[in-house]
Amino acid sequence: MFLLKINCLSFVLLTSLLGLSSCENNFKSNDFTAYFGGEIVNPSERFVLLLKDETLIDTLFLDKENRFFKKFDSLAPGLYTFKHLPEYQYVYFDKNDSLMVRVNSDDFDNSVVFCGRGDEKNNYFMEAFLENEKSKEALYSILDKDINVFNEHTNSHFKTQKKIYETEKQEQNWSTGFDSIALAQLQFNYYFKKELYPYAHQIKTGAEIYKQLPKDFYAYRNDINLNNENFTSFTPFVKYVSMMLTNRVYEKQNVNYSEMSLASNIEKLNLTDSFISNRKIKNSVLNQLASLYLLEDQNMNNNTLFVKRYLELSTDKVHNKEIQEIANAVQNLIPGKTLSNIDLIDEKGNTVLINDITKNKKTVFFFWSSMASSHIKAAHNKVMTLQNEYPNIQFIAINIKDSKENWLKALSKHNFKGIRELKSVNFEEIQKNWVLNKVHRVIITNEKGEITNGFSNLFDVNFAKNNL
Repeated sequence: MFLLKINCLSFVLLTSLLGLSSCENNFKSNDFTAYFGGEIVNPSERFVLLLKDETLIDTLFLDKENRFFKKFDSLAPGLYTFKHLPEYQYVYFDKNDSLMVRVNSDDFDNSVVFCGRGDEKNNYFMEAFLENEKSKEALYSILDKDINVFNEHTNSHFKTQKKIYETEKQEQNWSTGFDSIALAQLQFNYYFKKELYPYAHQIKTGAEIYKQLPKDFYAYRNDINLNNENFTSFTPFVKYVSMMLTNRVYEKQNVNYSEMSLASNIEKLNLTDSFISNRKIKNSVLNQLASLYLLEDQNMNNNTLFVKRYLELSTDKVHNKEIQEIANAVQNLIPGKTLSNIDLIDEKGNTVLINDITKNKKTVFFFWSSMASSHIKAAHNKVMTLQNEYPNIQFIAINIKDSKENWLKALSKHNFKGIRELKSVNFEEIQKNWVLNKVHRVIITNEKGEITNGFSNLFDVNFAKNNL
C-alpha cells in the first residue's frame, strides 16, 4: 500500500506538470482530455490493452519499471476494458478523469486498486465485483436446496449490496452514466443467479423445480431493456441474457435441461434475433451462445447446422471467425481422438507429457484455479471420494491461470492427498487446444489414451454413472 501511495503521488505530480489541475472546472466543455497509467507487478506481457466494447483503443507498453502512462486528447466517457493477458477488468472514465491502476498479475482481480481523479467509483466497482465473486462461491452450496432457502440467501445478499450501492452513490455523487453501470452490475448479477437456479438445481439433483417457482419469480424480466448499447460487451449483462434464453426455451418447449437439443439451441439463437434489435448487442449475445453450445455438443453434424444458423444471424466478422475456430478445435476433442500435447509441469517443475500420463490407464483430468476457492475444495473432495470407489482410474488435477508460486502455495494450504497435481504453463495454450473456458469441465481418456468424453461436468449428478 505504501508503494501504491508513492506511485499515486508521482502520478498526480506528473499530471499536474502536464497542466491537469485537481479542479474539474478548469476544463472546457469540449475538452475530453484524460489520463490512464499504472503499474503491473509480475507482468505476464510487456503491454496493457485498453478497449471499448471489444474495439482496441490503444496498446500501452510497460517501461523498465513495469509502468505505463498515456494522455488521451479525447476520451469519451464510458466503460472501458483494460487487459493484461490473459486477465482483464473494467475501468470507467468520466469526463477528464485521470486514473492510475496497480495490479499484481499473480492475483489479478484481488489486487486491482485505482488512484487519481475518478478512483473512488472504480474502487467501489471493483469491490462490488469481488463481493459478487465471493457470493457465487457461496451460492454453489445452496443450488441444490429448495426454493425458500435459495430465495432467502440471494435476496438477503442483494439487499445488503444494494444498501452499500445506495450509500456510495449518495456519498460520491457519481455521474448518471456510471450509475447505470453500477446498478446494472448489481442487478444483472442478481438476476443471473435467479435464472441459473432451476438449471443448476436439476444438474446437481436431477430434480425438476421449475414448476415450483413462485409466479413472480421472473417478474423483473418485464423491466429490462435488452437493447441498451452501453451493455454491449458488459459481462454481467451478456451472461444474464444467455442464461435467461436457456430458461425461455425451457419454458417454451418444456424440455429437460440435461437434454437441450440442437433444436433448442437454435431456438435460443432465434429468440435472440427476435428479442434484441440492437445489432451490436445481438452479435455479442449470439457469440456467447455459440461459444457455450459448441462446448456442450460434440456432434459434427449438429455443430455444422448450428454454426450455419449462427452465421445467418451474426454480422460480426471477428466473432464469426472465432466461432469457426472453436468449432474446428472441438473436433479434436471428440471421442476416439487423442489429447494434443500442452506444456505441463509437476510440483518439482519437471515437464510432463500427456502421452506418458495416459498410457495404460483410464484417466480423468479435472481443472482448478485459486481464484475459485470453494471449487478447489469441492472438486478435490469429490475426486477423493471417486478415487476410493474407482481405484483403477487415475485422477489428475490441472491448475490453470495461477503462477507457479500461487499454485504451490494453494497445494500446501489444502494438502490434498493422493491426487496427482500438475500445472498448465500457458493458459492461452490450454484454453485454445483443449477449448477450456470453465473449471467444472472434465476430460476423460481410456487405456489407449483416446478421449472418451472431452466435455463432461464433474458435478453432474450422473457423472460417475455415465463416465466411469
